[in-house]
Amino acid sequence: MATYTLNINGKQQELEVDPNTPMLWVLRDHLQLVGTKYGCGIAACGACTIHLNGAAVRSCLLPISAVGDQAITTIEGLSENGDHPVQQAWLEIDVPQCGYCQAGQIMSASALLKSNPNPSDDEIDAAMNGNICRCGTYTRIKKAIKTAATSTQNA
Repeated sequence: MATYTLNINGKQQELEVDPNTPMLWVLRDHLQLVGTKYGCGIAACGACTIHLNGAAVRSCLLPISAVGDQAITTIEGLSENGDHPVQQAWLEIDVPQCGYCQAGQIMSASALLKSNPNPSDDEIDAAMNGNICRCGTYTRIKKAIKTAATSTQNA
């Protein structure tokens, strides 16, 4: 066991865990931040996506020992009231069906728009590649990303 002080959603969190514990389980089991979902455990589905210093990463394979003092943002920390442009676009376009993958989808989309506020279709496809939606809402996901990009540009 080791003691870690993490910057999660803008707050310092101190906890004692095994250094090999994946961030997914640190968030869910130790900090009760359950918006980040377990999907596959091999970083192939995207349900566990979080931001690490603003970049979308899969938390299921990211050991706590690799985080250091980097800022972590979870779906709970993306916005205080669910008013992030991507979250608003998700509602406007009515993206989710079952909703299980949506936190990971939103985290990947918001990281994309932060680094590229006006992505092309190919850039959206590349950034969202590996975020699996079992319900097949990919067309609505892309439309919501474009909607969020437009609303961000007009803000």
